Amino acid sequence: MSEELFHSVDALIAAVASGTVLPAPAERVRLRQAAGLTVAQIAAALRVDPVLVQGWEDGSAVPSAGIAPAYARLLEGLAERFPTAAAAPVQSAAASAPAVGEVALVADRGPDGEILMLEPQPCRWCGLPTPIRVGGVAQHLGDFCRTQQPAAAPTPLPFTPLPSVSVPVAPPVPAVAPAAAVAPVAAPVRAAAPWTPTPGPGRRPAPARPANRPTAPRPTSGSGQAGAARWWPAVALDVAADGGWKPDIEKMPVPAGPKLGDWFAWLGTGLPLRIERAHPSGRGGDGMVVLTAAALKQLGLPADLPTTDKALTALQSKLAKAAGGVGMEISDQVGPTFHAFRRKGSAGGPRTSVRISVAPWLGQGDARQQATSALITPLATAPDGTVDGLTLARRIRAFTADLGVAPGASTASTAMLLLDAVRPRVEWTKDETTGEWSSHLREGALPVGDLCVAPAAGARHPLTRELLSRKETVCEEEDYKWWARIPSQAEAACPYAVAVDVCASYLSVTESLRLPAGELVHVKNPAWDGGKVAGLWWCDFTTTTVDDLLPHPATFHGLPPTGPGWYATPTVAYMISAYGFDPATITDGLLSTHTVPLLKEWTGRLRGGYKRTYGVLGLVDGQSPAEFLAAYAVHKDTGTDPDRGDALVLSSLYKNIYKGGIGKWSDSARHLDDATWLEKVAASWQYRPEIRFHIIAAARIAAHRRMRKTLQLTGRAPIAVNVDSYLYAAAQPSPLELLPVKDDGSPVPGALRLGIAPGSHKHEASIPMAAVIEALERREHPSKLTHAFTTDGEPVDQDQAVADGTDVEEGRD
Repeated sequence: MSEELFHSVDALIAAVASGTVLPAPAERVRLRQAAGLTVAQIAAALRVDPVLVQGWEDGSAVPSAGIAPAYARLLEGLAERFPTAAAAPVQSAAASAPAVGEVALVADRGPDGEILMLEPQPCRWCGLPTPIRVGGVAQHLGDFCRTQQPAAAPTPLPFTPLPSVSVPVAPPVPAVAPAAAVAPVAAPVRAAAPWTPTPGPGRRPAPARPANRPTAPRPTSGSGQAGAARWWPAVALDVAADGGWKPDIEKMPVPAGPKLGDWFAWLGTGLPLRIERAHPSGRGGDGMVVLTAAALKQLGLPADLPTTDKALTALQSKLAKAAGGVGMEISDQVGPTFHAFRRKGSAGGPRTSVRISVAPWLGQGDARQQATSALITPLATAPDGTVDGLTLARRIRAFTADLGVAPGASTASTAMLLLDAVRPRVEWTKDETTGEWSSHLREGALPVGDLCVAPAAGARHPLTRELLSRKETVCEEEDYKWWARIPSQAEAACPYAVAVDVCASYLSVTESLRLPAGELVHVKNPAWDGGKVAGLWWCDFTTTTVDDLLPHPATFHGLPPTGPGWYATPTVAYMISAYGFDPATITDGLLSTHTVPLLKEWTGRLRGGYKRTYGVLGLVDGQSPAEFLAAYAVHKDTGTDPDRGDALVLSSLYKNIYKGGIGKWSDSARHLDDATWLEKVAASWQYRPEIRFHIIAAARIAAHRRMRKTLQLTGRAPIAVNVDSYLYAAAQPSPLELLPVKDDGSPVPGALRLGIAPGSHKHEASIPMAAVIEALERREHPSKLTHAFTTDGEPVDQDQAVADGTDVEEGRD
């Protein structure tokens, strides 16, 4: 162990151009700073907790017998490079006149030469009270201290005061002494030969415990230098031109040497890497270290992830051995991402955990390894298509600044991680009597267990299969799918069908939407309370008159229902308020025992990230329709601007996260067998199909409300609807003529309007009306043509359409 420590220290000394060190704690601090070293670098070299090094420098702790020789070697190495004028003369003065050279630098004395006896304060070494001061600091003398101190100075001779030495602690002044070589000395401090602690009886003081970590503001952007943030979610480790380490955060400490052991020691020194908790009752997350291709080469690791079991085993063994040398461990399986950690109580330092992402390995490995890194691979992909570690770290910082969590394995799992971060299910409390910690569900938390009811159990659930086998009704709250009508004669005469698409349709409703957080309980003849209670209601809308030119608001196919069915609260509330449905006719309800705006904080995070990224791309609130159309037409042209490139990638990711999160509530997980699915998925708190039904119903109703108000104001209705894409007949290849506006030209609230805000619309395509009519005659839905034509109505190359578009059946925003 000592040889390893010596090697690590030698590597650190070799990297220092100059420095000086003296045995006094204050001198250690001064000389470390003169050498340009940080506490973390010293700790990494000695493979200890930085808190211990800090203790050695402030005098609250001393090195153990096992570490002291290596620490002394470091101090001596630095002193060789920074010999001071004061160092040698102090020792020679001590040899020639020990009485003067030593006693004057031990205890503070008054003008009469007597040791000052002041108000007792805790000793810097043992913590027990003492009236004596050494350099203005409370400290016992010699054997009176009950802990290990630096080696005692030679026994002093009778003291003769030096008239030129100021007794109170003061700036350095020349000391009058017979020997002309005596250099100026500082105010009273202990001076002696280079210090090497010797084992002795007594207890060693415990290292100072760090204060609770304050919550620091997250960086407001993804840049590497975003102010004075204390904790960072990610850092990329690269190699500078001179071969030294180069992190992409300026103030981040670096490994002491180029070897794997140095790197793992660095990982275990308590780096300022972590993801702060997003809620007082939540938990933070591990920070990430991203290795670039150059860093991988410097550490002696392969440029590509090995593909054979033998090579993977050898790589795992190599990493595990290097980690074990400093009390660290790694994940059971190494891949593009893995963890390096130290367990509580292990040798080498405090408990720690860091997520490692090896940029050159992303997209490699077996199916499991690729799946776990699938979400961060696009984040690491630079505009030129290369996988870049610096790009990944920068985007991870921006991602966590926006959402408050790190990316998970998939968009759906990330959505659930975000929900649990901003609205934790579990809360930890400490028993003041026993000191033990225990967890319990917070009030209103979603419980675990299969709580499904038959009409809303999801497509894969046995309850649903049983109902369908008996030809009974299940809840069918879904997005609009493939609704269309025959255009009127006036509409068919228009040259174009303009496609507009809703921006972030789900985010436009989830913030205040009241959702069923409790179990669904059957209620006979339920009383309608205005929609305050979430749940499913047995309603018959067959006799309720609706708008003929619009899709039916209560069905996903847009056709009138043929009988009663189960509908979510948003649908029922709209049918009552807009079309006069009588709630007294509701005969049954499956109502939630607890209704709450469950996704309020979740929506706030995603909506904030969505708007920030689009703002970088030039799309902001308050733009006129013409300004918005012009900005949207070029928002994907990022050029070489890294901020715009990052914003384009992140905005797409945020949209996929909220869509994946909505689908997660009714996860079919086809890769699992039925028994495993029931145990792992249906019984989890994340499986609540009734929540998904409410969200989709609310989004569909919001779309219908906008279409209805536009129809009332302009007389225009869509000729086709699919998910959140609508086709309107138009005289020009532009949506401007479709917009209802006030007398002052401003958009009418609640109707069709252009903009990037959730619930607003963007121009998707302009399709020649002839092509639309031909598709209808072939009994094909005209929405399938949206990616075949530009916004100017010109046909596009089909390969380009696939590259730029999204499957219309999957929806867009």
